[in-house]
Order: sequence, then structure tokens, then C-alpha cells
Amino acid sequence: MDSLFYRRSFAIATLLLVGYLLLRILAPFLGPIVWAAFLAFMLHPLQQHWTTRFDGRSTLAAALITVLTPVAILIPLAVIGGLFAAQAAELASRAQEFVLGLGAGGLTQFERYPLIGPALQWLDANTGFGAQDLRDWLLSSGESFLKWGATIGGNVVVGALGTAFGFMIAIVLLYFFVRDGAGWVARGTRLIPMQRERRDGLIEHLAQVTRAVVYGSGITALLQGAAVGVGFAIAGLSSYVVFGVLAALFALLPFGGAALVWAPGVLFLAAQGRWGMAIFLLIWGLGVSSADNLLRPMLVSSRAEISTITVFVGVLGGAAAFGAIGLIVGPLVLTLATALLDYMDERSEPPA
Repeated sequence: MDSLFYRRSFAIATLLLVGYLLLRILAPFLGPIVWAAFLAFMLHPLQQHWTTRFDGRSTLAAALITVLTPVAILIPLAVIGGLFAAQAAELASRAQEFVLGLGAGGLTQFERYPLIGPALQWLDANTGFGAQDLRDWLLSSGESFLKWGATIGGNVVVGALGTAFGFMIAIVLLYFFVRDGAGWVARGTRLIPMQRERRDGLIEHLAQVTRAVVYGSGITALLQGAAVGVGFAIAGLSSYVVFGVLAALFALLPFGGAALVWAPGVLFLAAQGRWGMAIFLLIWGLGVSSADNLLRPMLVSSRAEISTITVFVGVLGGAAAFGAIGLIVGPLVLTLATALLDYMDERSEPPA
């Protein structure tokens, strides 16, 4: 009974049992826990600064951050969420009415448009893809796209934390994570079976990569989405909040980016003959897409560069697996895994 095998087997079995029970207990609150931990990590520099200013009173600094965080998040989300819901419903209704109104002779109404009229006439005459086929395809594709966009955008804007109850849990957890999180991380890292120098270097590297993912991809995408929404509003296009949110989502992708949203807007304005606004939105959109090359180097450390394929796979897989938080967690997990392997590979090389 005192053998080494028995003690190790008992310890492993106990660890697995406790881990399973913890997973069952925490699973309903996984979203709020992840959001609270993420916010606490990003707000840690502010916590350190305010703790210093308040003469070492970390509890006061954590309480102040916890009070201000929901104000900074909840009010903007409430305003944007209300506008998004209203504009998404209006856009879906207008799109459905437009497609249903094409009718049997739907192609003829486009003849007055100089850009798309001839192309549609050639398509009807040479491919056998008639008006009814076009009408059915536009209806099914448009409904699928709008449903996808409304679901993804609504989850990001309105349902980032699930419910009001989940939001309150995240705020309560945020206080403890901000106040005590650094100590918990320090205690956990001491359990890593590595030399102290290598362990501290690894943790610092992973922290840099995490901030690179958030600042380099997340904030850049938010700024681009906001700029596209402003451009749509100036150009007189409706549903500018919806398209701004979609532009922010597409800006996370390594190809196309926000241009997948503003470029169709340019074509739509040109098809209507609004050439002045079309040229304006084209110049505005090119500036928005080019800003990615300026903002990302400013926000990301040169030692924490992010692979485009990592962001692409991480965004799509993360959103499918974890919902809104997956837009951040997906690229972050893949980037951290890559960084961990690179770091271990570099440190395992023998000295020259």
C-alpha cells in the first residue's frame, strides 16, 4: 500500500476526478470566466499603475477598474446593439422585397444600369441562366448570408457575454482576477518543471504574443470596421452599422479584409449612377484597407509577429467552436501553440 506505484496512481486518479468535477461545475460559466480572465490580463498594466498611484492599495485599484469596465463596455454595446438589430431587420426586409420583386422579367429593370445591365443581358442570352433562376439564387443566397451575418454580428455586438446574468458573473469574477490574478499566475507558473530563467522567458513571450493578437488583429479590425461604417454613413448608404460590424469581422481575415464590404458598396453606388459618392467611398475604402499596414506594426511588437494563416484558421475555427469569444481565442490558441513550439525548439538547440 505504500509503494510508489500506488501513490502515483492514487494521485493521478484523484487529479482526474477533481479535474472532471471542476469542469462540470465551471462549464456553465465558461464564457464569463474566459471573458473575465481576458479582460483582467489586458487590464493588468492599468491595475499596476493605479496600485502604485494609490500607495499600494491593490483592492481599491481593482474595485475602481471593476466599476468602470461595465460602463465602458455596456453602454457602447447597448447603443451599437440596438442600432445593429434595427438596421439588420430593415436590411433583411428590403433585400427580400427586392429579390421577390424581380419576378419573371427581373433582368429587364437592370438595363438602365451601365455597369451591370449588359453583363446580365449577356448572361441571360448565352448561359441559359434565366431571370427565375437568378431570382431563386439571389433569394436563397441573400437569406443565408444575411442570416449568417446577423447571427455572427449579433453574437459579437449583443451576446458577447451570453446573457445579463453571464455579464454580471464576468464582472464579479473580473474583480478577483484583477486583484489576485497576478498572484495566481505566479503560483501556477512555479509548478512548471522548467528552469526559472527559461520559464520566465516563456511566460513573457506568450504574454507578448497574446497582446499582439489582441492589439494587432482585434483593435485594428475594430478601427477598420468603424471607419467603414462612417464611410457608408457619409455616402448615404443605409445599414451602415451592420456593414461596419461585418467589415470588422472580415478585417480579421488575411485576404480581402474590409474590402469585401466596402468594394460592393462602391459598385452599388456606381450602378445607381452616384459617381461622386462612389469615388469618395473608393478612396475612403482604400485608405481604410491601407491603414492595416500602418496600424498593425504600431500595435504589435516586432518580436511577436502573427502568421496570416494562423489568424485565418483561428478566426473561423474559433468562432465556430466558441462563438464570439472564439474570434479572439481561436487565433490566440493557435498563435500560442506555435510560439510555444518555436520557443522550445530554440531553447533545445545546442550552443554553437
